[in-house]
Parts: sequence; C-alpha cells; structure tokens
Amino acid sequence: MSSEQTPAQTSVPETAAAGTAPAAGERPRRLTYAAALAALEGTALVVAGGWILALGLAGAPDDRQQAVTGGITLLVLALLPLLAARGLWQVRRWSRGPAVITQILALPVAYNLLQADSIAIGAGIGLAVVSVTALVLLVNPATTRALGITGPGRTE
Repeated sequence: MSSEQTPAQTSVPETAAAGTAPAAGERPRRLTYAAALAALEGTALVVAGGWILALGLAGAPDDRQQAVTGGITLLVLALLPLLAARGLWQVRRWSRGPAVITQILALPVAYNLLQADSIAIGAGIGLAVVSVTALVLLVNPATTRALGITGPGRTE
C-alpha cells in the first residue's frame, strides 16, 4: 500500500494526552471573547485606579488619604481580571475560576451603579452587560472543553 492510499494518522497532541489544555491555536472564539472582556475590565480598573490615585496625590479630593487608598485598591484589584484574561488567552485551565469570580463580583458593583442618580447609571449598564456576557462565555461548553474542564464525576 502506498503512502497515498494510507489513511492519514491522526495523533493526539502530547498536551492533550497529558490532560492539559489545547494549544493556543485551538482557542475557540468564545474563549477569545471572554479573555478580551476580562482584559477590558482589568484595564478599566487600572484607568480608574490611576485616575483616583492621581487626583489623590494632586490634592483635588476632600480626603487625600481615602483617594490614595482607593486608587491603590483599584490598581491591586485589577490584577485578578488581568491575570485571568492572560490565562484565558493562553488557554490555561486555572484561569476560568478567577474569571468567573471577577464577573460574579462585578454584578453587585453594577447594581450599585444602577442605583445612582448620575452618569454612573450608564457605567452600571455597561458593567452588567459585560459581566453577564463574560459569564455566559465562560460557562459555554466550547469554552470548558477547550480549557479541559469536565463536570463533577466525569472522567472523559
């Protein structure tokens, strides 16, 4: 039998055989979108934290210490969605947990922003849409399959 007649051998990549996530080239679009939304949230936290910190250091707010503390807190909180976004982009199994936690924590913040009588209502709507969309993308079967996550009691 010639090589032209031999059916192509499909081998499982070593990473899939070892139980780790597939290579980055196999990342589904939903996972890419979830990573982008997590990165967007992390970037927004960095911008807000930097802005509050700059105002606090410039002496513009009523309470300088509170503004500096708030700015630094937002900068530190930005690490969770940014690390989750990086992990999702690289198709790392561990990244789904921090990404889901970030979205769940963002929902009460969005609700509080919606209770305001100001421009914060628009921010609340935007945050709610991004959080719910990211949660839907993160629990999607294509995403969990790409990350190598199985349900409870499943060994497949």
